[in-house]
Amino acid sequence: MESESQVEAQPWIAPGEPIISLRGVTKSFGSHTVLEDITFDVPKGRITAILGPSGTGKSVLLKNILGLLVPERGEIWVDGDQIVGLREKRLYEIRRKFGVLFQDGALFGSMNLYDNIAFPLREHTRKNEAEIRELVHRNAELVGLMDHLKKLPGEVSGGMKKRAGLARAMVTEPEIVLFDEPDSGLDPVRVAYLDELVVTAQKETGATFFIITHNIQSVMRTADYMGVLFRSNLVKFASKPDMLATENPIIQQFLAGRPEGPIGMDEMADSDGRTFLEGDTTALQVGPLARPGEPAMAAHAPTDQPVPPA
Repeated sequence: MESESQVEAQPWIAPGEPIISLRGVTKSFGSHTVLEDITFDVPKGRITAILGPSGTGKSVLLKNILGLLVPERGEIWVDGDQIVGLREKRLYEIRRKFGVLFQDGALFGSMNLYDNIAFPLREHTRKNEAEIRELVHRNAELVGLMDHLKKLPGEVSGGMKKRAGLARAMVTEPEIVLFDEPDSGLDPVRVAYLDELVVTAQKETGATFFIITHNIQSVMRTADYMGVLFRSNLVKFASKPDMLATENPIIQQFLAGRPEGPIGMDEMADSDGRTFLEGDTTALQVGPLARPGEPAMAAHAPTDQPVPPA
């Protein structure tokens, strides 16, 4: 007969082949723990979103995946490479697998949109100007900016800046594109257009898109998989349908945007997120789990994976 601990133990493993895998990642600043024992997989070639209230460590998580911050404990695998403690030269090579869309687009104000999009190619590749022009035009066309490439960032709208930032993030043809609050500063209509563009771009490129956000409507339009952070913990990671069907009070409150529930006005006074965790990462130490870079534990979402034998 299965023990109670065996029934509750469910690893945070997404279906399909993972391109990013986090195992027990813990990051602190002084006495304040921002991320605690975070474990999940990012499926390759899909759109994954990490949500959570403000101050829950979403941007810190992104910086750890990029290797800009180093966790005190845990492993981070990117396309089969464990990056925690990696030498800078090798880490730089792995970072070339990424494209990043920052909150404000992070465009150079003195460069027109064409030169902004071309910048990564000129800095990090040996492509000639003809090759650069082809890639810039291809990505500018994808995001609808072909008629605006000669304009400076100060001459275009916030939505155009975001689109230029997306084109620049994709111009090196990365395997993974990271989005840090991509809808920041945009009105709801422009957010909807950007979401449509994100879905189209992912289908066109086949890259893995990983989005950090707190915009629930945006995630519902874009993401295949979702994770929710709360009080330094990963409450749940699953496919979008499984997340919507959960009875977890934190997730229900956050997705519905209700004031009643464990999430309060003051995040420091919120209920302890551990009370509502739906799994136990100790389950990762047992059972037929895949090695990083290999297909994960069959094609099952976390909620319907078999329980490891005693």
